[in-house]
Amino acid sequence: MSPSGIDAKAGSLAIYRYVTRREMGAAAAARAAGAIRRLAERHSVVPVIFATGASQLEMLRALTAFSDIPWDRVVGFHMDEYVGISREHPASFRRYMRDELAGKVAMREFHNVEGDAADPEKECERYAALLRRYSPLLCLAGIGENGHLAFNDPPVADFKDPRDAKVVTLDRECREQQVAEGWFPNLDAVPLRAITLTIPTLFRVPEIILSVPGERKADIVARTLSEEISTKCPASILRTHPNAHLYLDRESARLAELPLK
Repeated sequence: MSPSGIDAKAGSLAIYRYVTRREMGAAAAARAAGAIRRLAERHSVVPVIFATGASQLEMLRALTAFSDIPWDRVVGFHMDEYVGISREHPASFRRYMRDELAGKVAMREFHNVEGDAADPEKECERYAALLRRYSPLLCLAGIGENGHLAFNDPPVADFKDPRDAKVVTLDRECREQQVAEGWFPNLDAVPLRAITLTIPTLFRVPEIILSVPGERKADIVARTLSEEISTKCPASILRTHPNAHLYLDRESARLAELPLK
């Protein structure tokens, strides 16, 4: 391990490996907490994009346990939401954000993607305008089993997307992941469409911290770090971001060629 704490790099992407999911989550949360504190020293408002899903739980629970984060400066956003789903649905990302973040700490504001808005396209425009207004400074993210960032699955991912938010059709592998993680009882219950932030929107954020634990992520982590950069594995573009940090546990790092920590 280098003096900086980085285990390895793939392009400009810094990689950190920990033994357990809990240790990984704590380390990613510590970096995020430090970033928020530093940003609050220079900015009256600290806009942050948060991801959801099973991969983020340890990080978010460690992050919300810090007592010295200036949450009253933080304006929160999330990455995506299913079209047509209510905020009280067990799989709603609005509900997840309320239960795991906004309901635990006194944030300045939290802006939801309203998946059940009457006009999803207009909801994309509304949310995109908010993102442009606030210009998020930090993004806490994950990587999907098919390599998606937010809900930019391989068939719809676009590294030069002109939109900030868009309606997408979810591919089968993405929907199967939602069932495997326990958010839905079966594939037919998973919505076919979602609203998502686009990859250029995420890449405008100056710092990205990614938490990617678990055996189910081992293959896509290896692909992200070694495969040719393309939308076949959208997460491969992370190797070009100037300030992105990938946190892994032993299981998710199993197939990647990384030095031991």
